[in-house]
Amino acid sequence: MRRQVQTPTRRRWRMPWPQLIACLVMFGGIAVILYPQVASWFSQREQSHAIEAAQAQLNDPPLNDPNSRRAELARAHAYNDALSSGAIYEANANVATGDGSSADQNNPYNEILNLAGGGFMGRLRYDSLGIDLPIYHGTSDKTLEKGVGHLEGTSLPVGGIGTRSVLTAHRGLPEATLFNNLNESQVGDTFAISVLDEVLTYKVVEVQVVEPDETHAILAVPDRDLVTLVTCTPLGINSHRILVTAERVTPTPTEDVEAATAVPHLPNFPWWSIILAGSFTALAIYVGRAGIVRTGDDEDETVSADA
Repeated sequence: MRRQVQTPTRRRWRMPWPQLIACLVMFGGIAVILYPQVASWFSQREQSHAIEAAQAQLNDPPLNDPNSRRAELARAHAYNDALSSGAIYEANANVATGDGSSADQNNPYNEILNLAGGGFMGRLRYDSLGIDLPIYHGTSDKTLEKGVGHLEGTSLPVGGIGTRSVLTAHRGLPEATLFNNLNESQVGDTFAISVLDEVLTYKVVEVQVVEPDETHAILAVPDRDLVTLVTCTPLGINSHRILVTAERVTPTPTEDVEAATAVPHLPNFPWWSIILAGSFTALAIYVGRAGIVRTGDDEDETVSADA
């Protein structure tokens, strides 16, 4: 009698190092490409948290007292009335210089509109460009890394005929979006600024690109209520300057008043996480399957026995 015995086939995982390293490099490349989106998403989340936290603080006692808030806004208007307002964009400078000065020494700049602390002044919403950012006092490097800076020496952003507030933010930072989309501004766009209980809407009336070697004055106009948003361009090169000037719209649209106190909706859904997770899963499956090696070839073993 003869019978066949089949030896079992065994599996084990073994992938050549060059192939494994190539997969890791591929995943690393995808991560590097997605880094700006990931960093910008987390940065926007922090900025939205800053707005939400400041607004919550302002709505709690004693900062929610209407009389105190009206008094603070009155201080800001008094500061603007005493201000010889203006800004100069010097040739080859990245940030404009505020050259205005206030005759009212009883209202120090850094103490006005700073009820929430930390230099938080207000909120800028430019919905068509996906901008919803906190506004802070000053334009130091630290300030411009976390939001919009108000240029000291220009009017505080509380409105008023004969005022022009200058607000600036970076463009092209790998870790934050900020004013990246400001180059898409169009005449007729609107944006809103909220400071304490004031909500002001402005309509864009002029978009300028200033040459790097050009000195440009940004001055108040006696019979107009203006805000100018400033940043650098082109993206990543930052040789020129974009100046987006807008004029106050009255009355403030109801939707802007309602949105001013709403929780920030930015950042949007992190689609980058789907790409990152999908890429990792696909490479993991490939590595798992491509590295399987079969050992133990089938062999026939013949056993003889007497019938």
